[in-house]
Order: sequence, then C-alpha cells, then structure tokens
Amino acid sequence: MSITTPEDPTYPVRIVGAAIRDLDATIVGPVLIAGDPGYDDEIAGFNVANVLTPEVVVGATNADDVAAAVRYARANNLRIGVRATGHGPIPEGRGYMVITTSRMNDVTVDPVAKTARVGAGARWRDVIAKTAPHGLAGISGSSSSVGVVGYTLGGGLSPLGRRFGFAADRVRSIEVVTADGTVRTVDAGAGSDLFWALLGGRDGFGIVTALEFEVVELATLYGGGIFFAAAAAENILHAWQRWAPNLPEEAGTSIAILRLPPDPQLPLPLQGQTVVHLRFTYVGDPAVGAQLLEPMTTTGPVLLQNIDVIPAAALDAVHMDPPGPLPSVEHGDGLSELPSEAVDAILAAVGPDVVSPLAIVEVRRLGGKLATPQGIPNSVTGRDAEYVVLAVAVPDGPLGDLAGPHLDAVAGAIAPWASSGLLNFAGRRSSAELPTLWSERDRVRLAEIRRRHDPTGVFGRGI
Repeated sequence: MSITTPEDPTYPVRIVGAAIRDLDATIVGPVLIAGDPGYDDEIAGFNVANVLTPEVVVGATNADDVAAAVRYARANNLRIGVRATGHGPIPEGRGYMVITTSRMNDVTVDPVAKTARVGAGARWRDVIAKTAPHGLAGISGSSSSVGVVGYTLGGGLSPLGRRFGFAADRVRSIEVVTADGTVRTVDAGAGSDLFWALLGGRDGFGIVTALEFEVVELATLYGGGIFFAAAAAENILHAWQRWAPNLPEEAGTSIAILRLPPDPQLPLPLQGQTVVHLRFTYVGDPAVGAQLLEPMTTTGPVLLQNIDVIPAAALDAVHMDPPGPLPSVEHGDGLSELPSEAVDAILAAVGPDVVSPLAIVEVRRLGGKLATPQGIPNSVTGRDAEYVVLAVAVPDGPLGDLAGPHLDAVAGAIAPWASSGLLNFAGRRSSAELPTLWSERDRVRLAEIRRRHDPTGVFGRGI
C-alpha cells in the first residue's frame, strides 16, 4: 500500500507503503486510508459540519494500539488528532493521522470506593448504565451521548456543576500515551504536571486512553425544563437575570432561546416554534427546589413543562439536547456579570423577532463549586466567570450563509461583559486563539509542559 499526497511545506508528510503495512499488522483495529471501505464511517462524528480528511485513520482498540499509531506518526512526520464521539473541533491544516477511540468504551464501577474507570471511547450513557443501579452518578453534561474523556479534559460543565464542581475536579488518575509512544499513568503524585495540564488543557499533551474518577451518591434530583412562548422573551430573560444570582449552589439553571425545526419527533407545541427554555436542577429536598423555582413559573405563557423529581440517570431531560448528528457552528464566551443591559444586548442580537440561523443561544449560570478546584488543582479555565453564553448556528438551509455574521453579532453583543470562557465552549476559535482562555501564568505553564512532553508538536488540536 502506498499513498501520494501534496506536501505541506510546514509539515512534510511521508507515508511509506511498507511502514503502513507494518502498522496494519501491529494494530488490532482497522488501519484505513481514503478510498478504503469503512474510511468515511470511521471518521464520521456527531457534528456533520466537521468533515475530516486524514491521510491515515487508525481504529484503536486499546492503549497499545494508540501507542503503536503514535510511533508510526512520528516516524512518518504526521500530526495526530483523536476522535471518540466527534462532538468537538477538528485538526487544522493537512498531513495528519486520526486515531479513533470509539471501540475503547469499557466502563468499570467500584460502588464501595465510589469510583469509575472508563476507556477513551466511553460515552456518559455507558457510565450511567453502570452507576445508576448503585444510586451513584458521574458529573455528566447536558447530553449523555457525549464522550466522557473529551468532555472531562475540557473541564466538563454539568447541569449539576454548581453543586459538585467541574467533572475534571473529580479525576483521580489518567492513562495517557505521550508523544514518544509510551503508555503512562499520571495522577496528582506521579507525573503531576502532566496531570494538571491534561485536566483543563485537554489538547496537545498526549492521547488519553482511560480515566479514573470519583462518582457521587445521587439517585434522584428535582429538575427539568419549562418551555415558554417566545413573545414573552424579554420579560422571561430579565426575570431570570434577577432571579438566578440568588440561587444556592445546590441549584443549577440556564435559559435559552431555541429556534426549533418542524420535527414531528418534537412535542406538538414545540414543532417549528421559537421558544424560551428555562432549565433547572436542584439537589436536595424537592419541596425546597419547587419553592426556589416558583417565581419563574409565571413569567410567561407556558407551552410545555417537565419539572419533577427525576432519576439522576435521566439528566438529559433537563436540556433535551438533540440526540442525533447535526451540522453546527458554535461560539461561546464567559461573562463576568449579567446586568440588564447585557440581556437587552442579547435580545437585540438574537431575540425572537430576529430572522436568524442560530438554533440555540443559551446563558448558563456558573459560580458555586465551579469557581474553585474541588481538591487537586488543575488547569480548568473559566472559573472566574459568573455565566457562560453559547450560540449554536446551523450552517445548512436558506440562512446557512449568515451563520458566521450572526455568531459575530452575539460575540459583539456580550463583549463588554466577556471574561475567560470554557474550553469545551470555545467553538470556532482557532488553535492560535485558544491560549487567551487562560491567565498569562497558566498559559506559560501549559506551553512549557506541552514543549516538554511533545517537543516536535506531534499532537495537533484535539477533536
């Protein structure tokens, strides 16, 4: 097998037929190049707007497969990206290998120690299936279809985060393949600088093949969402802006303007509608949660609500994120505060009267235990933000060409109050822009650790 590719002058690519045959013989999983059966399926992801064109795809089945692929990439001057579930960004430029880890989806739970160990391809739904029978829960995000490792390494913001912190705060140890093709285990004691950098820095330090993290005792919670008619958006968002800062850390909330498609799988009152979606969680006495939520329940005409005591395993019901692959482009920013002027600016940019390709514009309340590391220090960014704003555009359809300008409009609207954002919400920021998410001190430390562990830059931006 041989491949001829245009040469990138900044990163020469040399894929040798005999060498790739040797790699194929070493790897348990598939080794694919463009045109091979299964190539497109292997690199497909959740965000179908992110199209990959790697020179080589390696479907890893274990850490040894990953290590062999890394050694091959180094020998042949290929940069490396990783894909598990495909929710994140893609490598930039040409001349790279993609290692897919979706086959590495093993999950083991120790209900006595209250820990879980997961492979790099595990999704939160895989963890939930193992923790729920024991009345335990991980610090999962708004959708259980998301991969555990990428989510956690990027911080891991959960609807329960104000009570339990970022998912990264719960990690005990990390199995990682470094740029020399060696499988290592790092924790707060052994390899602590790499441990610190991976937990929040995510990209460019190595390929994580497994995580061990703490889970919490949580069988049920009070929560869900209320969908309001968009005509009342101004009143609802201003009410939320006054209400959310006074909530205790046991309560989590976000508010979103959603432009929903005429999808028959949606509840009838929501099909083809623009709505305001209030999300709420409370860990504690449901009666207290209901009392806290009550002021928001009368802020506008209710189209649908699903607030109740729910199993922790049903956390997806809070945000009701789309379950299937979608094309999307995103932009996110942290906010140091959310004054009424900021709400007015958001409404002017993306309110229900604006014709827009933005399917989701949401504001999530941060603070609580998200503000400081819960135990061992890590490099998670955005802890000083009080809120995070995320705008999601659909680049397909009649308004697709307007996705960029409308995302720019959101960024401009909230710019006066912007602060450091969250890595997992960085969206369309380039790899050159990402370092601005961290303080100068942490930027310098991350860069030094990255140079030490990957001096030749084998690992590109993670995906």
